[in-house]
Amino acid sequence: MTTSTILSNASYGKRQEFMAVAELIRRGFDVYLTLVDDKGIDCIIRKSDQRYLDIQIKARSAKIEAKNYGYFPLLNVPSNRDNHFFVFYSEKANEYWVLPSEEIIRLAEVDGSCAHIALSGKDIGKYAIRLTGVSKGEAVPKKQFAAYQGDEGFKLLK
Repeated sequence: MTTSTILSNASYGKRQEFMAVAELIRRGFDVYLTLVDDKGIDCIIRKSDQRYLDIQIKARSAKIEAKNYGYFPLLNVPSNRDNHFFVFYSEKANEYWVLPSEEIIRLAEVDGSCAHIALSGKDIGKYAIRLTGVSKGEAVPKKQFAAYQGDEGFKLLK
């Protein structure tokens, strides 16, 4: 991988994080940015003086192969944290999904759920989720994730 490719990928990720933060602000959330993402937290939403939500943002570019438009691999998903959420964005589908980390863990235990955990190999303990399929070269959101998609997903943060 060339230096320009690495910088381009990092730049894309950071741009999409800011786009997702802007979307959260547009929807009326009280958002705070973190300076370092070493705990899987890209931003924090304050719900009250005593309640905060940790948000991890993941985005997929439209410049990848079609089967991966809505595929989010290598997720570090903390357990026993009811205040940790993922905001996923697929550029090709032009869609957001919001999932509690606990739901990703639960789905990984259900056969056919489109979520899984690596049980062996170098990525052991990392999760992956596939939120879209492909039809005629276009990203198609999977119906099983409709409760987490767009407006419905953002309601989970209220």
